Amino acid sequence: MSQPVCLITGAGDGTGAAIARRFAAGGYRTALLARTKDRLDRLESEIEGARGYVCDVSDLEHFKTTMAQVKSELGAPQAAIHNAVMGAFAPPLEADPRKFEAQFRVNATALIVLAQAVVPDMIASGQGALVVTGNTAAWRGVPNFSMFAPTKAAQRILAQAMARDFGPKGVHVAYLTIDAAIDTPWTRADMFPDKPDDFFCKPSAIADEVFHVAHQDPSAWSFEVEVRPHHEKW
Repeated sequence: MSQPVCLITGAGDGTGAAIARRFAAGGYRTALLARTKDRLDRLESEIEGARGYVCDVSDLEHFKTTMAQVKSELGAPQAAIHNAVMGAFAPPLEADPRKFEAQFRVNATALIVLAQAVVPDMIASGQGALVVTGNTAAWRGVPNFSMFAPTKAAQRILAQAMARDFGPKGVHVAYLTIDAAIDTPWTRADMFPDKPDDFFCKPSAIADEVFHVAHQDPSAWSFEVEVRPHHEKW
């Protein structure tokens, strides 16, 4: 119970698992929230001090209950990473409004619920970090991203409002824009099967940056942080 606790939503096999491994290496116990029990069981066995919690963050009441359980079993998180994401893609005239609203719930509404659960304890202790993993969809709208991009833009602006509110109270909020395809087996196979290794951003490298941002000196905090492969056009 003396170890700090990091809570991670969207603890999948890619970025979420890499973040969990990095925080575990940094001395944290990690609370891993994801929808799939088998994956959580495997990550628990692979990552020292990890504990999995089956949770769909779009079920807001269950999300709240799960975070209360984390606090009861592991202690109040000193770091929280909102990595859960939902994406559906279509041009505006073909967009499904129900899918649009569902993405808002995962990408933005769940961030509000997460902050309300963990930030008061951080403020009380005078320290803590809330980091949101985002992407370039948060910065521009293109036709096929008509449902996804507005939810990520809302997420970024919400995180900025939190940073302005919580920063003077000792809690660091940051938004990490990942301008790249992330190196996962499914990304390679389904989207970019012919791309070389250096086309992708490594989950472990993303995790290193998340950990770094969460531990910046208070005299030099970042809010908007971008990561991309060295040859990425931007």
